[in-house]
Amino acid sequence: MSGKRQGPKGRSKGRGPGPSSKRPAAPRPASKRHAGGEPTPPNRAARRAALQREARVPTAEERGTPERTRNGQPALPRDVWRDESHVAPVVGVLRRRGKVFVAEPLFPDGGRPSRTVTVEKGARELGEGRIALFAPAGGGRRSRGHRVVREIGSPDVARDVLEALLLDRGLPRRVAREVGMEAEGVAGELGPAARWDAGPPAPPRRDLRTLPTFTIDPSTAQDFDDAISAVAGDDPDGPAGTVTNGREGREAGSGDPGAGSRGTSVAGTGGTADGPPIPSDGVRVWVHIADVAAFVRPGGAIDGDARWRGTSVYVPGTVEPMLPPALSNDACSLVPGVDRLAVTVQLDLRGGTVLRAEVFRSVIRSDARLTYEQVDRVFGGQERAEDPWGRPLDVARRVALALQDRREQTTNALELDTGEPQFTFDDAGHPTGIVVEHATESHRLIEHLMVTANEQVAKLLTESRTPTLHRVHGLPEPSSVETLVEQLASLGITLPSSLWAGDGGARGIASKEDASAAVAELSRRVDAHVRKTGHGRAGLSFLVLRSLQQARYEPKGLGHAGLGLRHYCHFTSPIRRYPDLISHRAVLSLVGAGEDAPAGSSSRLEELGIWCSATEREAMQIERNADAITRAFLLHRILFERGWDAVFQGEVSGLSGGGAFVRFGGAGLPDEAFEGFLPVRRLQDDWWDLGELGTILAGSRSGATIKVGDPVEVSVERVEPERGRVSLIAVG
Repeated sequence: MSGKRQGPKGRSKGRGPGPSSKRPAAPRPASKRHAGGEPTPPNRAARRAALQREARVPTAEERGTPERTRNGQPALPRDVWRDESHVAPVVGVLRRRGKVFVAEPLFPDGGRPSRTVTVEKGARELGEGRIALFAPAGGGRRSRGHRVVREIGSPDVARDVLEALLLDRGLPRRVAREVGMEAEGVAGELGPAARWDAGPPAPPRRDLRTLPTFTIDPSTAQDFDDAISAVAGDDPDGPAGTVTNGREGREAGSGDPGAGSRGTSVAGTGGTADGPPIPSDGVRVWVHIADVAAFVRPGGAIDGDARWRGTSVYVPGTVEPMLPPALSNDACSLVPGVDRLAVTVQLDLRGGTVLRAEVFRSVIRSDARLTYEQVDRVFGGQERAEDPWGRPLDVARRVALALQDRREQTTNALELDTGEPQFTFDDAGHPTGIVVEHATESHRLIEHLMVTANEQVAKLLTESRTPTLHRVHGLPEPSSVETLVEQLASLGITLPSSLWAGDGGARGIASKEDASAAVAELSRRVDAHVRKTGHGRAGLSFLVLRSLQQARYEPKGLGHAGLGLRHYCHFTSPIRRYPDLISHRAVLSLVGAGEDAPAGSSSRLEELGIWCSATEREAMQIERNADAITRAFLLHRILFERGWDAVFQGEVSGLSGGGAFVRFGGAGLPDEAFEGFLPVRRLQDDWWDLGELGTILAGSRSGATIKVGDPVEVSVERVEPERGRVSLIAVG
């Protein structure tokens, strides 16, 4: 379940630095030395590293606001990165104009004015028609041109255009030297060959390496945040209260199996190193999360860079990681067969109810890297489960089904599945195929276990009043849900009488709590309608999502309406989300596992929440744009293979006054492979009006209608791959 801004960053007079590791540039002294008395770093990367060092230990008296743009909105990473230069760099295509070379912006609709610039240096070496990053050339007052600072590739290659998109949005696409050096150093110090149980000052850890453990991730995943172990109380091969599970022959690696296995019971019930015995009718599940906090120290170069990024950005074929690859793909990643440092949430459950939760640091060794597809084959009987992960997987499956039942019976959780596109590329960087993945039982298994771990950590932090960032999804407004009721009714969705009075319209909703329950019921009605008819998934899901508030990060836990939970935080993905790292530090400080609670005032934690929410929204927009670009490149390729007169089966996914958005595919492609816009000018000779609810276009002359979810046959009029735009023509 999880705007663009313009202009340079600003700051209110007298305010301190915000959550970003960057500070407003101070005037340089005439001696060319910065505030610390050392020579001014010679380039932007070095200046940035110096500013991070200065910002390592903020004082308790510091009060600041997030980076702001001129319109008062929180600045996104691209604004901060661009503003390190007086003139923003340009991602563009080199063109020749008479005797001069110019760079035409590749993405003129990126939320900034289109700006063609003259290129003075590096143009001939780059070559006309190539994409590059162009920055001001410098060289005194007479020089007003730009120079080539990084060659990107060809506008005809999807992978190169996606790389250009990331640079255009201000993502650096490289690791600063200081950050990389610190990452390599800490990875070597705490890597698999290091002695994790050497005693003080190392934090205590439980040795869970003899516990059968596995990960489940997409087949394309490169970093692995989480792993699972599970045992039933009545399992004869897994005696209650033990973790050996019949594998005494495997080497522990560093000392006795129990060395460093001290932990703090957050539930306050004490017990053995592994807690009290598992009830005979219960199960114990261990959710292991990469111990990123052990590698990323507060105030360090990695921490400052990760805070500035806020999140990893995933686009087809590549990723802009929050952490350096030495950590995200190696030292922190829970790869199989290697000792890894983890933070474990140990859950004792009966049915779908958590009886006891405990959090502690651990060392684990994953036995297998499973994929969603593989697990679904096991569940479907097409593939045999193997030892040692087969039995724990079965236990985890039973737990997830029980959690699903409890969720349906006791919460107002939404039921939506919009699908995620997955692309394949050839060696030249061109997309060759697309699969739209929808949630299966294996996805739901991981979702339920991760959500439960997040919920329990948030509950512990709330009850102890430990400062952290909570994941907040506010209750919907009654008026928004009443509008949703009317929209779904206009599209023929069967609605409960408690919400819809037929000709009387939508019944009034008294409170936000009632609105939350109502939208949960409506989401289930939409899901049932889609399963029954096979139509409307994209459009109807969008209507439901539009009635909700946007999720955000806040220091105060206000609940998560989408999941129907009172307590919730992000804890299970610290490799790719900075708020998860904050939650790790908070809960580890609570259990006495060697971390300090997030430092600073509550206002600074609130500002960090604003910043992380902004970086998340920026990442989501970049990912949507990247998906659209990749779809358009793939469509362009298919049209050249099949002919531009090819007809596609589609359905209306959204409407505007100017026309209809259509998801289409078929003929060996997923039904939702592509999306394009069908303008009203390409429809029959009529005058089309958009209804008040935004769900129906009506022809004033013919009386014809176009509704969200309607099937439609289309052909493609034009494709602009680098912009992700597709124009359609109705067939018939």
